Amino acid sequence: MLIIRPLAYPDLPALERLAIVSGGSMTTLPANRDHLNELIMRTQNSMRKAVEQHHDESYHFVMEDTEHGEIVGVCGIDASVGLNGPFYSYRMEEVVHASSELQIHNRVPALHLCQDYTGSARLCTLFLDGEHRNETNLQLLSRSRLLFIAQHRQRFANRLIAELQGVADEQNRSPFWESLGSHFFSMDFTKANYLTGINSKGFIADLMPHYPVYVPLLSQEAQHALGQPRPDMAPVKALLEREGFVYRNYVDIFDAGPTLESRVDALHSITTSQLCTPAITTQRDATALQQVLVANTETAAFRCILTELDPAQPTLLQAEADALQLTPGAAVRLVAV
Repeated sequence: MLIIRPLAYPDLPALERLAIVSGGSMTTLPANRDHLNELIMRTQNSMRKAVEQHHDESYHFVMEDTEHGEIVGVCGIDASVGLNGPFYSYRMEEVVHASSELQIHNRVPALHLCQDYTGSARLCTLFLDGEHRNETNLQLLSRSRLLFIAQHRQRFANRLIAELQGVADEQNRSPFWESLGSHFFSMDFTKANYLTGINSKGFIADLMPHYPVYVPLLSQEAQHALGQPRPDMAPVKALLEREGFVYRNYVDIFDAGPTLESRVDALHSITTSQLCTPAITTQRDATALQQVLVANTETAAFRCILTELDPAQPTLLQAEADALQLTPGAAVRLVAV
């Protein structure tokens, strides 16, 4: 059985393995033991913290294959970004250049360095091990976070963002970085990503040009990469868009990957999830079944699974109730897939 649960200290070796397997493609999952240990510590501290008003809490979860005792995926949520350091993005807007004397009126697209997403909650660190990468597991890993948010709404900001990795080649070279960022730093894109992960975007972004960057001055490859996700991110982008996320012309300052956003209370999994008290049995009727994400209502003991049941008359098998650590009469939050 695959279970989503909070990241814990014994998961450090498995987390290191996932960071290595990711090949440095994820800023928030660098292959750095100290950083990964801090990721666990922040998760554990945030889970145990009594939160009435969200701040800089961070929550990370793992997907555990209980049959083989393996950690095969990781995902996270930041309650609010940019509170303890700048959170930079590029906002794409047109700049107007006009001359009434020459009767010329040009609208030129430009990138403006901004901190518009400061204070927003963020979905982050979504990664599945290779053999487990499929639509079903992606649904479980990604949307389980939304059930956690729905149950613990006070812990998160009203706006939620998700940054998708931008275009890069087989050697992890970013055309946007090569055309812009590399001129300001004597390092390659992989190292810049790594340093960002173990420190903060502000660590490098302070050296970026703060004046508008005119898009026509970038290489053709960099221009084509603006707002485009890496090809393997297409399923993630599609899932987020089905939830209600939209792209509003904000891109990452290093690889120009798109940032998607939504109001939390407008997301599909938030608005359609429901609280109920399921019956628990050893055998379930095979009629009217559909795939459903089911989570308990706990914080530090949060658990989420994907199963098949009738949402109108939810019944869990005893093994599923045990996996969710349910006590008799306990409520669950569920949403149809």
